[in-house]
Amino acid sequence: MRTRVLLPLVVLALLLAGCGGDDGGGPDGRVTLRFQSLAWQEESVEVNQELVKEWNASHPDVRVEYVQGSWDSVHDQLLTSFEGGEAPDIIHDASDDLADFAYGGYLADLTDLLPERLRSDIPQRSWDTATFGGGIYGVPFLQEPRVLIANARWLKEAGVRIPTPERPWSWAEFRKITDELSGDGKYGVAWPLKEPVSATLNLSLSAGGQLFHRDADGKVTVRFEAADEVMPRTVHDQANTDRSASPTTLGSGGSDTLPGFFGGRYAMVPLGFSYRQQIVQQAPKGFDWQVLPAPAGTDGLTQGVSPQTLSVAEDSPHKREAAEFIDFLLRPENMVRLALGDWMLPTGTEALGDPALHTAENDWATGTALAGQLRSAPAQSVRGYPEWKDKVATPAFQEYYSGAIGLAELRRRLEDDGNLVLARYQR
Repeated sequence: MRTRVLLPLVVLALLLAGCGGDDGGGPDGRVTLRFQSLAWQEESVEVNQELVKEWNASHPDVRVEYVQGSWDSVHDQLLTSFEGGEAPDIIHDASDDLADFAYGGYLADLTDLLPERLRSDIPQRSWDTATFGGGIYGVPFLQEPRVLIANARWLKEAGVRIPTPERPWSWAEFRKITDELSGDGKYGVAWPLKEPVSATLNLSLSAGGQLFHRDADGKVTVRFEAADEVMPRTVHDQANTDRSASPTTLGSGGSDTLPGFFGGRYAMVPLGFSYRQQIVQQAPKGFDWQVLPAPAGTDGLTQGVSPQTLSVAEDSPHKREAAEFIDFLLRPENMVRLALGDWMLPTGTEALGDPALHTAENDWATGTALAGQLRSAPAQSVRGYPEWKDKVATPAFQEYYSGAIGLAELRRRLEDDGNLVLARYQR
């Protein structure tokens, strides 16, 4: 009787297995992987698609499908796809977006999937940006320092000292020079701080600012201390005391400042290194610009970054093949191609040494000289950071920079209101 009952169950199980969910393998045994890329600049999209074609040509049994994603909506889109069981196998994102996904079990731990070649080529300081709870949940592969894009002729005619990576400006000197460059409706600097939190936290590392502090139990609290004040106080005073920073650009994005920069309204604009591409494409003929290092503090040119990353979905039935594709994509010669396409810096040591990234043309050499100073962004492993940033820190910094609130109120919001948000994620 027992055999008669079990037999139909076994047959049913086999039938269900035969018509179950798609595991990415076809009837011929070929594996299909979906790679969601967030590349958006024309050169970058082209390089990513070329590399996918090259992989497919040399790996007939593991086909990769290129899926175009968007930086504007990636967090919500990924969350929906994870919860719906439809996440891409290989996920392009930024390291500061990974913590909740990693702790939530949506991303695979890559520790035992990555080859030693890749593990040893990328410095530990970069791996730290994608390591959560002892596991590696993304491969950091592209990064960019924040730099000062300057009107070279303006600075030369003003006779100010030009900073170099070996001899940068201090924050106090930077404030003094922007004041000297201002007047007659022109400004020494235009800060595009529509999204102020990342810029503030990452540049504050140069002065020793940390903001997030983890105790022995792993609990994170916000403390806005003296070192955290240096960068935001400089911006506030430039905009509200010295009038050396344009007040109208504080709510702007980086691209919004370029017309005024080209038109001679601002001497400098702090931007990500990759903005050079837009400047090359859009600057009027004969416009003389140059890249300068961001101001330095007590910790020198140390700066926080959130590298672009490649992760594998925990639900992917082909994690090993996905990791092999990532390894292919990030071979040194391919990493250089990706970096040049995105006008950013590779994390890999071998790729970073490529001569193409050390040329004077478009100031590649200036940015590459800063690579060794880049560290994990302060908020990298903080659970609840996206909500803290959106609900507390963004409006608080925006109001402080505009002069609507003072330093004491900024501190109260970041600490009191901010710690209430983070507490919900640490129960």
